Amino acid sequence: MSSGGVLFTSEAEMPVGDSIEYLVTLPSAMAGNPVRLRCMGKVIRNQGMQSTEAATARRPYTVAATLERYEFIRGK
Repeated sequence: MSSGGVLFTSEAEMPVGDSIEYLVTLPSAMAGNPVRLRCMGKVIRNQGMQSTEAATARRPYTVAATLERYEFIRGK
């Protein structure tokens, strides 16, 4: 994760240009609750693994997505 986006693995192929929503949980620096973010962006890259890797991988796609907006999710 960076200020401009995220790179993650996925079980599903995601078309480049599609809007995406993802949740990020950051551990608390102090002994409190973790910080949760709801993020919105677009898929900018989707790369399948080589056939030999994909056969054994649970998540055969590497996906890069932008971070266009985010909001904090408050705990209950």
